[in-house]
Amino acid sequence: MDIQMKRGLLDVCVLAAIKDEDSYGYQIIKDIKPYIEISESTLYPILRRLEAAELLTVRTAEHNGRLRKYYHITEAGHGRIEDFKNEWKEIMSIYKFVTKGDADNE
Repeated sequence: MDIQMKRGLLDVCVLAAIKDEDSYGYQIIKDIKPYIEISESTLYPILRRLEAAELLTVRTAEHNGRLRKYYHITEAGHGRIEDFKNEWKEIMSIYKFVTKGDADNE
């Protein structure tokens, strides 16, 4: 898969993982894992990039005596998810065109 496309897909997956409630790194990985494999070394740069793009915010809170970063999706982050949904419709249309006539697509 094209690296830029995968990067964009991972960004949207991370946003989707926190769209309903704030979450932290380990929980985000657990929530995404049934759908796509992601490691900590992949997740944290994504989180920093999404924060820099103002698609999420970060707060620190104490949990069991340790500080934990919680991530919160912004309105712009919700907008990015909606944009993705619209883009995906176009991608699926292109896929149907490219695979028309294939035995798998009949």
